[in-house]
Amino acid sequence: MLVTEVNEALPGGSSLLRNEPVQARSSARLTGLLDAAASIIDEIGFERLTTAMVAERAGASIGTVYRYFPDRIAVVEALAVRGAQRFVDRVSVDVSERDITRWADSIDIVIDALVEMYRTEPGFRAIRFGDSETADKALTADTRRPLAEQLTTCLVDRFGIERTADVEFAIEVATETGSALVARAFFSDPAGDARFIDQSRALVSGYLDTALNHAR
Repeated sequence: MLVTEVNEALPGGSSLLRNEPVQARSSARLTGLLDAAASIIDEIGFERLTTAMVAERAGASIGTVYRYFPDRIAVVEALAVRGAQRFVDRVSVDVSERDITRWADSIDIVIDALVEMYRTEPGFRAIRFGDSETADKALTADTRRPLAEQLTTCLVDRFGIERTADVEFAIEVATETGSALVARAFFSDPAGDARFIDQSRALVSGYLDTALNHAR
């Protein structure tokens, strides 16, 4: 992964990293550290993650880890942000490639992308289910916001829905509730319980249908 790709994976990356990578080799090293951390988290959860484990799994020195991250919480935070950005990128590509004729189609795209992240993005599921000080620090508003932002942008840009405070609030309510149901779908089923996923689609579509019609 090159420098530009690392910057995309960690938006505002320099604020999360002790040292921002300036060469392709440094970027690849950073990516290797995050990939190693993600694989460990998938195996044992992030509460048992240590910087020493990350270094060993990545085949790097502990000094290399500390060059970029002050502690393990910073590693988890970086993974959360990288996952959020990859989710945004996935939705953006899907929206641009698909012929959307109804605003409800955009909801399916967002939920499909979120479901796919749970199924395929290393570390994503474990971090999302965290209930601890580490998770609280890692899952800040900046890492939770992309779901609502992507749906809002899609509805405004593609369907001419006026972006008002009421509309933004309605979309935030819908996405917070819908994403919670998607998270529940993966709580005990790595493939995702289709019942919760289906209800997430129905709930978000029904709520927004009422809220957006009321806002017009």
